Amino acid sequence: MITPFDIDAAAARIAGRIRHTPVLALAADELGLGFAVTLKLELLQHAGSFKPRGAFNRILSAETVPQAGVIAASGGNHGAAVAYAAHTLGITAEIFVPELTPPAKRARIESFGAVLVRGGATYAEALAASRERQAETGALEVHAYDHPAVLAGQGTVAREFEAAAPDLTHILVATGGGGFIGGIAAWYGGRTQVISVEPEGCPCLHDALAAGHPVPSAVGGLAADALGARQAGAVMFPLAQRFIGLAVLVPDAAIAVAQRLLWDRLRLVAEPGGATALAALLCGAFVPPPGARVGVVLCGSNTDPGFLSV
Repeated sequence: MITPFDIDAAAARIAGRIRHTPVLALAADELGLGFAVTLKLELLQHAGSFKPRGAFNRILSAETVPQAGVIAASGGNHGAAVAYAAHTLGITAEIFVPELTPPAKRARIESFGAVLVRGGATYAEALAASRERQAETGALEVHAYDHPAVLAGQGTVAREFEAAAPDLTHILVATGGGGFIGGIAAWYGGRTQVISVEPEGCPCLHDALAAGHPVPSAVGGLAADALGARQAGAVMFPLAQRFIGLAVLVPDAAIAVAQRLLWDRLRLVAEPGGATALAALLCGAFVPPPGARVGVVLCGSNTDPGFLSV
């Protein structure tokens, strides 16, 4: 199980390679919620999401990087992050994506010079294809969420958030396979209540916590490219059982409203997965108790901004 010491080490390792993203404290009326909320703007991170933190930490903590470079499977954001990290470090990257990966995310991956391979209909199929290829080439696998170094890297978001907003009582985090929220939960260690928010169509952590162990779950809906893991990660699950206080589900309609609200009120472009945590407050999936001081991580911006004209 990763610890704050691992996250401190990750922060030192990736320093200068990632952005220390800003925090925005909003008054009760600014989003129409009726209570104040503090946003961590991780959607402004390099490559458009939080994921370069874990990608850099995984690569830089490896004993060696093979001649073949790195390989990863991704719905889009992780692939862009690995491609960005590899480009920055001067190594090659091969990224496998499923057919559901949007064109904007495929283009983002290729913009960093990675080789892009379409590897099946779902993330699980892309992962299987990438592992077949890894066995041939010997490249270093950078898993999207199920590796301790990835979790520790993602946990640096919480380290920054707590330093900037130390009095938060509740933090809402969008969850896919769980690498992001696992790292965040490991950092807070129960000092702040961490709440998982998933789309109704991608409930893998919700289902795992209900079952007492990771189980296969449905993958579908508006945010499936970012949050569509078939099963919660084995590395993060003990952290979830110990430190995640609540796992809620939100409908796609609430995610779309959150995207639009972030643009209308703040001029922030968030992808569906990036707006999912905020959606829980808008639709009432999570109602803060009296006196709560609420934080929300906005975790991704890789989307076609055409939705703004709808």
